Amino acid sequence: MSKIGQIERATQNRVIKLFQNELGYRYLGNLEKEDNNSNVDDALLTAYLAKKGYTPQIINKALFEFKKAVNINLNDDLYQANKNVYSMLRYGIPVREEAGKNKETVYLIDWHNPLENDFAIAEEVTIKSDLHNKRPDIVIYVNGIALGVLELKRSTVSVSEGIRQNNDNQKHIFIKPFFTTIQLVMAGQNVEGLRYAAIDTPEKYYLKWKEINQKFNPNDTYLLELTKSIREKADKADR
Repeated sequence: MSKIGQIERATQNRVIKLFQNELGYRYLGNLEKEDNNSNVDDALLTAYLAKKGYTPQIINKALFEFKKAVNINLNDDLYQANKNVYSMLRYGIPVREEAGKNKETVYLIDWHNPLENDFAIAEEVTIKSDLHNKRPDIVIYVNGIALGVLELKRSTVSVSEGIRQNNDNQKHIFIKPFFTTIQLVMAGQNVEGLRYAAIDTPEKYYLKWKEINQKFNPNDTYLLELTKSIREKADKADR
């Protein structure tokens, strides 16, 4: 590995430890060589829903409806698809176990009790497409659903490179369908810190987290405070 590669590897290792030690995320591993990576891990999501008490029949029907919304064609509008998926994430999926029974709403995320969800990260997540494969540095999963992506750059490369990489990945020639579930797109660099946005956001509108924590470098500080803030706001919203 080159010296440049070693620097980037050290940064990524540090960020992974930050998620594990400071935020309590599970580490799903390096998924570079996995063939079936997706924005929805059926096994993890099924395990979470079973833990919440849903029956296998209800889970299967909810997953079927969710996957229909997630799996768009390359010509479909990404913003609208992402909006539809968010609605399911926020308000649940009403399904009927069998004819004649009342519908039951399946909640893919526990908004009332944020810590009851399964938070996890994976690195080097290879996403395959018919045109060009891509490999986001870090993917954030909640209950097996990819909700965030993070591209990391060494200090001699501008954070703008990470932003452009994220935005390119959303194009139809790359891995556009992967972003139907993504709610937070991030790019980080040790000196410039973290930039974040929703999907389909032009580079100039990416935001910078401004709180300061002397314990970590700018990238890790912003990443840590942003992630904590999102979790706290979700908790307060449902009290």
